[in-house]
Amino acid sequence: MKPELEKLCSEYIANRDAVKKAFRWDNSALYAVCANIFCANGQRADADSLKECRTVIKKNTGAFSRFRSKKIRSILAGLLALGETPEKRMAQANDYYRLLRRHFKGTEYLVLAAFLLTDLADQNLTEETAVRGRELYRQMNRKHRMLTDKTDSVFAMLLAFSEKTDEELLEEVEACYRVLKTKFSGGAAQTAAQILSMSGGTAEGKVQRVTELYDALREAGVKYGHSSELSPLAALSLSDAPVSALVEEIREADEFLGEQKIYGKKDEDLAQRAMHAVMIVSDQYAGTSQVNITVMTNTLDMLIAQQQAKRITFALHALEFGAKFLDKSDKTSGEKAEKTDDGNERPVNAETAEKAGQ
Repeated sequence: MKPELEKLCSEYIANRDAVKKAFRWDNSALYAVCANIFCANGQRADADSLKECRTVIKKNTGAFSRFRSKKIRSILAGLLALGETPEKRMAQANDYYRLLRRHFKGTEYLVLAAFLLTDLADQNLTEETAVRGRELYRQMNRKHRMLTDKTDSVFAMLLAFSEKTDEELLEEVEACYRVLKTKFSGGAAQTAAQILSMSGGTAEGKVQRVTELYDALREAGVKYGHSSELSPLAALSLSDAPVSALVEEIREADEFLGEQKIYGKKDEDLAQRAMHAVMIVSDQYAGTSQVNITVMTNTLDMLIAQQQAKRITFALHALEFGAKFLDKSDKTSGEKAEKTDDGNERPVNAETAEKAGQ
């Protein structure tokens, strides 16, 4: 492993520990994303600074604000901690969020979009840009209603700053999507297509490079996933580095993370570890910002899906308990009988009564 990559891997672990210390009770899936924000910007995370930025968020938002959501607050605190004036950036993010709320539903994704757009030093979010982002999102939803979700609001707003026309962007997204969906899941293919459309080059060439990178990783023994993990890989593929060099660095970073004993051994754990390896490797290349954004949104997507899964599981348990309770009641009532005038017993349970009358 070359010294630069080894240093990034070590800094990632140190940053992750600092984030964990500051946000001990938040979901651990966020630690990696927040840690890499600092790696990508060549800074070291500090637990006390992160706590101070969490206070800035709390001081500048209402009690029920989505800015305070545990799904994103560590990420937001990390973004604030990067600058020298967190109060100023917080105020700008608040302004951007209020503007975006006029065109999108208020979600954690929209809060994240507002924060990310404050990084565009040479461009400001305007009403016109927000309207364009909303129209792009609407067109995406019209084309693929079952695939488009809240995540796409982030990418729609990023696409809204492109110099390409709406027609060019949407045509390129669709062209990339049609090829990617033959190999990857639909939702992942759409997000990856949106990322690829942000850069130059032909749709065919960009998709081919993503596919080559994915296949080479699998051949190298890296357990890379084929769903939400695709978009960070697509972002990294926009770099000019040879595929062979990228694969070797991702493999080395993946092995390094495997030695840290912070990941499990299940397939989904290995896929997440490989995605984080891509994230670290990306810090060396031009695709860094796209990778950070896609990993953030993928992580939020995963957390929300987990939360929904918990609700569904709870509902199933409740239904299961209810069914058992009703079944027990039915059996009890079926065993009971009431006396008739002639001294015989008549079953109360309707099914039993029907059988008795046969």
